[in-house]
Amino acid sequence: MIKVDLSYANLPEDLESYKDEVAKIHETIHNGTGAGNDFLGWRDLPTNYDKDEVARMKAKAESLSKEIDVLLVCGIGGSYLGARAAIEALNGLFPTNKVQMVYIGNTFSSTYLAQVKEYVKDKEFGINVISKSGTTTETSVSFRIFKELLEETKGKEVAARRIVATTDAHKGALKTLADNEGYEEYVVPDDVGGRFSVLTAVGLFPIAMAGIDIEEMLAGARAAQNDYNNPDLDTNDAYRYAVARHILGKKYPVEMFVTYEAQLRNFAEWWKQLFGESEGKEGKGVLPHSGVFSTDLHSLGQFIQEGSKVEFETVLRVVKPQLDLTVPSDPDNLDNLNYLAGKTVDYVNKKACEGTLGAHANVGGVPNIVIDLDELTAYSFGYMVYFFEIACALSVYMLGVNPFNQPGVEVYKKRMFHLLGKPGYEEL
Repeated sequence: MIKVDLSYANLPEDLESYKDEVAKIHETIHNGTGAGNDFLGWRDLPTNYDKDEVARMKAKAESLSKEIDVLLVCGIGGSYLGARAAIEALNGLFPTNKVQMVYIGNTFSSTYLAQVKEYVKDKEFGINVISKSGTTTETSVSFRIFKELLEETKGKEVAARRIVATTDAHKGALKTLADNEGYEEYVVPDDVGGRFSVLTAVGLFPIAMAGIDIEEMLAGARAAQNDYNNPDLDTNDAYRYAVARHILGKKYPVEMFVTYEAQLRNFAEWWKQLFGESEGKEGKGVLPHSGVFSTDLHSLGQFIQEGSKVEFETVLRVVKPQLDLTVPSDPDNLDNLNYLAGKTVDYVNKKACEGTLGAHANVGGVPNIVIDLDELTAYSFGYMVYFFEIACALSVYMLGVNPFNQPGVEVYKKRMFHLLGKPGYEEL
């Protein structure tokens, strides 16, 4: 399903020299003895997920899809990035499924929210509000606005049927509201952090609403859980990737995640949160950056090739595209492209990737880790999510920090609340 190619990585150290360290950290992860061990629920999630909740999500998605044309996915960070990554990766950027996904609750941009409000006011829409506490500011502001709109245009009874809350199982503002209003409720597990939550109800319900088989996705993750449950660097490609990026991270402060598929742009956004929020602590970690090639080669390619050597690249290649086209012949050949006539666009894309790898790694001196994914399906997406999650856990533990907390994000919130005049934040 996934293969890691280090032939372009130009590693200055041998992976085998990390064999003993990897074995120890593997035991730490699987025995739950490391920092943040109360947030390891993602580790066994593909096996231990709530079967009844998944069945309820599938049933609700089927019934609600018959009633609405737009679902507002209301969440921020891990509360929406994983779902959006999956939906766009599998359904593409011009999907044919009935329910359109619109993402709110992730910004204070007044123009964006006003335009979404104008767009949905005369449509049949529902809301999936996702927040463990129910007090996340960006999400709560958006939810207030669109809950009010839905109740005003459709009435409270219809609104209650069309609002789905994914929140804490027992407490919190959103849990209380959902109980009072009779919303369908799904659980944000206590032992799974937001950036690891795509295979929980946080991601699975909107993914189901997009017509994607969530049980197939969980089955793929389950296969990855089985494949990567060993410390052997010769066979565990997730650990090979983690160790390779650890070695390169000693010299290069930036890792650029590269894909050649436009529909994976938001998968890169999910990846950036996963690694950035997990390892960016105590003055450690590499900065996660991303690009979609060949598009971004026309803006960043010059810097990567000949600029300051601050980054290494991790290239995700999809071996078999979901769809393909053939380049036609043109009798006039004014663009001199007839040498490509009869070839597929994916063939051209693969050659662009191959040429870029050679240019960046062999000429530009930029190390490249290559990750090959067989194809994009619900099954392979679930597999890939688990691959990066287990790789992230190992990679961050190798730095000696807690992979599962994010204390730094509270700093800006406290200052923002102070400036907004929130009670309790009168002084910094």
